[in-house]
Amino acid sequence: MLGHEEQQLILTPLSQPASPVSSYHNAVVTALAERRVAWDAALTELMARTRTLTEATRLLVETLRTGHKVLVAGNGGSAAEAQHFAGELVGRFKRERAAYAVMALTTDTSIITAVANDYGFQDIFARQVQAFGQPGDLFIAFSTSGESENMVRAAALGLRQGMKVVAVTGAQPSRLERLATVTIRVPAVDTPTVQELHMAITHILCDITEAELAAWEGDAG
Repeated sequence: MLGHEEQQLILTPLSQPASPVSSYHNAVVTALAERRVAWDAALTELMARTRTLTEATRLLVETLRTGHKVLVAGNGGSAAEAQHFAGELVGRFKRERAAYAVMALTTDTSIITAVANDYGFQDIFARQVQAFGQPGDLFIAFSTSGESENMVRAAALGLRQGMKVVAVTGAQPSRLERLATVTIRVPAVDTPTVQELHMAITHILCDITEAELAAWEGDAG
């Protein structure tokens, strides 16, 4: 017959670990709540200072309307955003229309690796701007920090070739901003949040540009 202490060991259930599903759910809810706070604050601030976004939109529309092209670049997540930007305008965003002359400088691995090997990583975009950029063209530089040497060199070379430069950065002043014709500084310092806001900027620029050019093409036709 079992003693009293042994009976207690059998009858008392062991504490159960927290459910992994519950733990993940709580993490997701927390992440969404944090994103909501960050986005609400950032969008409120952007609404209060729309001048640079307005000017960047005007430059983009006028560049494409006058038959010039747009070169876009960035590093890492910003490289993906550059390609996203080009894809929306060469393909389509929301409307059926002609393709627009927009090129991401982040996609040709032969050029990038050749230039990095022969000249250095700091010149991978400047060399392409020198090859493809013409007076009247536009260079759009996505950079969370605004301090990437390869972006700064590309922007400086673009200006020397008669191009305009739009920089899309984080909240801090930067070397890239000092070079740019227009800088859209999103009001965030956390890199993931900056990159998410850059995607929103991409969609705003593409949507308005597509609408403006489609209307202009309709009037011209």
